[in-house]
Amino acid sequence: MKHRERAALEAMLFLATQPLPLAELAKRLNVDEETVGRLVAQLEQEYAARESGLEIVPLGGGLRLCTRPELARYLLPPEQPPHLSAASLEVLVIVAYRQPVTRSQIEQIRGVRSERALASLVERDLITEAGRAEGPGRPILYGTTATFLETFGFNTLQELPSLPAQLTSKQDS
Repeated sequence: MKHRERAALEAMLFLATQPLPLAELAKRLNVDEETVGRLVAQLEQEYAARESGLEIVPLGGGLRLCTRPELARYLLPPEQPPHLSAASLEVLVIVAYRQPVTRSQIEQIRGVRSERALASLVERDLITEAGRAEGPGRPILYGTTATFLETFGFNTLQELPSLPAQLTSKQDS
């Protein structure tokens, strides 16, 4: 039965259009998450033993079957992250590090209006409404999405690089 579960896991990862969380894989296989972890480890060992062109990568809060990066020169050009204007990139960085954050907080940090950049990032599914702040008008709070994590190669927000001390102290004032 373990061979069938391992094969089913591999097929699910192959067909998935987005990273699959361990809980979802366990549910579909009707096993616990620990068993899924063992099956993933077995698949990874098989891939390594036969020098496969595939690997299982934790990405965007789940697992994804990917081609090995060292084989990129043999493949079609990879999808490039979306082209972002300087303004959109600034706003995305602020949201990523400060979330949840309001438009007025973003504009205070940047010193310029940011509604167009915010709209562009929402349209690209890189950020989303993460709730409403208390206070007058109950402004929208923004946060990053799973698409943000996947697009930029992060599994969790904790993988974001640390900001230099001079940047964090300027922003906190």
